[in-house]
Amino acid sequence: MIMRALKILMFCSIFCCSLNFITAQQITANYKLPDNMTVGEKIYGLSKLWQEVNYNFVYLDKVDREGWNKAYQSAIQTVMHTTNDYEYYRELQKFCALLKDGHTNVYLPERIDTLIYNSDFGNYRLFLENVEGEAIIVRVNQSKKDELPVGSRILEVNRIPVWDYIDQYVAPNIGSSTEYVLKDLAVMRLLEGPVGATYTIKIQKPDGTPATLDLKHERSMEKEVYPSLEPDKLMDFKMYDQIAYVALNSFRNNGLDSLFAGILPQLSNAKGLIIDLRLNSGGSTNVGVNILEYITSDTLFYGPVSMSREHIPVFKAWGSSVRPQDTTRNDWRKKCLLYYQDKMYYTFDYSPWVCGPKSQRFVKPTVILTGHLTASAAEDFLVFADNQEHIIRMGEKTYGSTGQPFVFDLPGGGFAIVCTKKDVFKDGREFVGYGIVPHITVKRTLQDYLDQKDVVLEKALKYLSEFVLFEVPAGIE
Repeated sequence: MIMRALKILMFCSIFCCSLNFITAQQITANYKLPDNMTVGEKIYGLSKLWQEVNYNFVYLDKVDREGWNKAYQSAIQTVMHTTNDYEYYRELQKFCALLKDGHTNVYLPERIDTLIYNSDFGNYRLFLENVEGEAIIVRVNQSKKDELPVGSRILEVNRIPVWDYIDQYVAPNIGSSTEYVLKDLAVMRLLEGPVGATYTIKIQKPDGTPATLDLKHERSMEKEVYPSLEPDKLMDFKMYDQIAYVALNSFRNNGLDSLFAGILPQLSNAKGLIIDLRLNSGGSTNVGVNILEYITSDTLFYGPVSMSREHIPVFKAWGSSVRPQDTTRNDWRKKCLLYYQDKMYYTFDYSPWVCGPKSQRFVKPTVILTGHLTASAAEDFLVFADNQEHIIRMGEKTYGSTGQPFVFDLPGGGFAIVCTKKDVFKDGREFVGYGIVPHITVKRTLQDYLDQKDVVLEKALKYLSEFVLFEVPAGIE
């Protein structure tokens, strides 16, 4: 259960589960993926997924139902003939990805997940990101930083142009509510595969030099990477002259409140505040809003309006004989038809969030940094903060997915989640499927990666410096 919860919480993580080196060597030497599931179990698992989506998926009204049902019928034949359990689960992921939702996914059984690598290739470690529409190597193991310079472009995988390879082999298996996040995740997972899988990649180095590399998924013993990885922190606090910088990297820990309260004495001397949510993939909405209370003077916050699908079978039965033209000036028939069409929704009672007492508040010009990985409860935080006149958003559009997942088991040890709750702004604006747009858009370029510059943070520092009319912090142009 703990492993399941971690997978759900880290659904947008780019790193695969770890595997000890001895086990990895044994698997590589005796490479064979498990094949334990019966044909009956495979069909049942697919049907279970299809059933739960039809009954619970809150965005079913946006799905081409005829196409979805045809895909199910086709997938029955496909899963029956899968050669191992990994291939079967990949087909489930592909089927689920048709729904285009970031909170609706299929997860591999742990016995398979531990065999899947993303960045380890024995003597090489490669970390990839989508930068300006290119598959860019943004981090490598320390010993290979000269051979594979950061900023190198991947041009081909297995002799196929990289975006053609992504469209054919990678993107179809990824569930995402937005196209731009789908591209990001596809690049991050470009070389994901089981232990022993091989790839031939063609790259172009920053100086224009081409190179070809043969890779094989094996555990790498080298832990040091370049550029080095920052240690994971729930919160990070820095002062840039008179501007305070606070990175809130997760809303999954109730301890965040006490951490933030602990820096309030230092914040009192600042003239501006930067809240960085670019790495915050969510957690508990309550944790986030408790922090928001510290940086506003309001007593009430207005968060998302939530709704879920409603089922009353007898209304669906009555609606089966209702034609659209029969609903004119007849609310009863209209309701029955909506039940029949699976388009009836229950809207939860709405009331504003009542702010609790705070020992101290910090209300100064504030910039919230956002990016494509700002997701779920972090997006809810932005909805609550939307009407604050002293707060602006800066960076890139958010992940564009939130909601309440329904979790259920699948045969073979895996599980799936289906989004059951729709959230919108109080005024009806939708952000799931679109992302929350920043007031000021700032994107990192490839040159920024090469120069190791955080242009989003630099822009926020400059904005606040000019806003409160004092000198720009040293090093900021």
